Amino acid sequence: MMSLQESIADYKEAFKQKAPANVQELMKLATQTLADSGIENNAPKVSEPLPAFSLPNQNGDDVSLNKLLETGPVIITFYRGGWCPYCNLELQAYQKELANIKAQGATLVAITPERPDSSLSTSEKNKLEFEVLSDVNSEYAKRLGLVFSLPEELRSIYLSFGINVEQHNGEGQFDLPLAATFVVAKDGTVASAFVDADYTARQEPSELINILKALN
Repeated sequence: MMSLQESIADYKEAFKQKAPANVQELMKLATQTLADSGIENNAPKVSEPLPAFSLPNQNGDDVSLNKLLETGPVIITFYRGGWCPYCNLELQAYQKELANIKAQGATLVAITPERPDSSLSTSEKNKLEFEVLSDVNSEYAKRLGLVFSLPEELRSIYLSFGINVEQHNGEGQFDLPLAATFVVAKDGTVASAFVDADYTARQEPSELINILKALN
């Protein structure tokens, strides 16, 4: 079975072959500018308490971090939207490891700025058996320091790819979270933090399993 990193590498190679060079350069520059801004440093650090949340899932039911922690550690992964191929690869890879995550007594949830109707589509498309939570206007992700606004020059590029971010997030909403995955220990503190300004970077599920094993 292909690892998540291998799947990502394959997709990147295919994208490189088909996307115009000037588009690739613009996207690369935007990622570098975001990384240079130091935004990654704003995110919660290991051993710090993760701020609590209560967010609607894809069916409109509220899910709270405090309630989830009652049964064990929680993995929280942030994704940009169902339109993002790297997010879909990550969600699919995490779904494949869901049984192993549960075997460690942990719960997995994904958080997205997509509205619940869009997150439901993403959940169904990827056959997800874990909850996808809707962080409208990225309010929770903003509290964690994870949010940036999609640059103007990329909005038209995304539209040329058939991606209308406003359709997913709401009118005028171009705020997106960084690629980020946290393991939260039962006491509510961060046991592991993966945060990257590069939207193509994602944490390998096997790493998360090892972190959970170390917590037990």
